[in-house]
Amino acid sequence: MRNRHAQTVWGPFTRRDAPPSRRERVVTPDGDFVDLDWHDGPVAPGAPLLLVLHGLEGSCHSHYVRGLLRLARTAGWGAVALNFRSCSGEPNRLPRFYHSGDTDDLDLVVRLLIERDPLVRIGAVGVSLGGNVLLKWLGEHGDAAPMQLAAAVGISTPYDLERCTRVLDRGIAKLTYTASFMRSFKEKVRDKARAFPEFVDVAAVMRARTFAAYDRAVTAPLHGFADERDYWRRASCRPYLARVRRPTLLISALDDPFVPPAALPSPSELSPSIVAEFTAHGGHVGFWDGPPWRPRAWAEHRAAEFLSAVFEERHGSARALPSVGDLGAISGPPT
Repeated sequence: MRNRHAQTVWGPFTRRDAPPSRRERVVTPDGDFVDLDWHDGPVAPGAPLLLVLHGLEGSCHSHYVRGLLRLARTAGWGAVALNFRSCSGEPNRLPRFYHSGDTDDLDLVVRLLIERDPLVRIGAVGVSLGGNVLLKWLGEHGDAAPMQLAAAVGISTPYDLERCTRVLDRGIAKLTYTASFMRSFKEKVRDKARAFPEFVDVAAVMRARTFAAYDRAVTAPLHGFADERDYWRRASCRPYLARVRRPTLLISALDDPFVPPAALPSPSELSPSIVAEFTAHGGHVGFWDGPPWRPRAWAEHRAAEFLSAVFEERHGSARALPSVGDLGAISGPPT
């Protein structure tokens, strides 16, 4: 499919099966919680662990999360998905939500996993907003990132939040994608307002038709930003990419309806640890490949392939790591 919108909506409309999972609640230092969903099944001692971070208003039930968890289990890895606050099907406890630049909960979960198994090898995949959180966290820590975090992949990451917001707040995107997000946001705000009546200007939220209006009314005041532009600037992962020190793969499509080409980082902005594969087609978290009766989510398979190469290299395999010589090259599934 060369149409970027068809690529974007194919997965949510066609993938229905869900792997069995077990939920674990992790209490955060501020008295809130995040939920982890573990893909159940036998795992060999010493097997790697896949950690998946979902996108905006997603969850462990998002089609791409289920696909990644299934690939991990097929490979014999452990697999777990982190649900951001308010995204696991139950309202979080505090008068706040999650946002694109909040890396504290990811840090808490990674360190919890390491505390349980200091020898664990973690491969993390962040999708869309989850990619921004993951890449920002890696850049914030740089060389000090836990060695157990062996490698990372960001799929359809909104590297530059302001540029992405400007695209989503106009034209057909505003009437379709943004309108859908606004319905979800407003439902959560109404639910939260029942417990915390004064936590935001609910009337302003109900009037919001754009990400700019919503971030001005909710995200910025709830999470300590001066305004929506301050949030976009400080929460974007793009300025942090040069500091990433773990093998990392970036997968994005040049026709992504959420992330314009101008939002993609240039080779000069990337650390030597990063491989960038920006494909001509793929839409947003699409990358569908193969015949219609047996489509294949190329980005998920590519992520698993990249992580597997790093895991094998850590065990002394002769197989080489993916090359970092062609940063920013156009590559990917057959077109």
